[in-house]
Amino acid sequence: MIHTSKPLAFLASFLCLNAVAVPVIVQAQPQSKITLSIDGFKNKKGQVCASLFGSNKGFPSNGDDAVQKRCTSITEVPVVMTFENLQAGSYAIAVLHDANNDKTANRNALGIPTEGFGFSKNPAILTGPPKFNDAAVVVAGDNTNINIKLLYLLGG
Repeated sequence: MIHTSKPLAFLASFLCLNAVAVPVIVQAQPQSKITLSIDGFKNKKGQVCASLFGSNKGFPSNGDDAVQKRCTSITEVPVVMTFENLQAGSYAIAVLHDANNDKTANRNALGIPTEGFGFSKNPAILTGPPKFNDAAVVVAGDNTNINIKLLYLLGG
């Protein structure tokens, strides 16, 4: 004769072990950060603004689509910024030397930027801004270091 309490006891102990094991298995994913070093400034006027994008949506000019963005005054060169609490993945960064503090990428009548700018991976700028994939870096560990050298097309 099969004793009915043994299967129930087994089931109860299995469920208890599962309840204990699930929180261990379903832990929060580790968070990463990007430490950004920006160099190549023509002067220390104004501020430098950086926008971090997690996809091609809005990259590089629509900061409203950025995952994170920040501006800081230029006191020491290179300027170091940190983007924290990032999930592993691909990110691209657009940087602007906002020399006149208007939070706008100023351009001349031909549409050429009149302030310094740069992108992660420092892609060559030929006929326009880079595509997301040309500037994207993979973030997978605790910290990813990125160096950006600013470009000034019209002398800055």
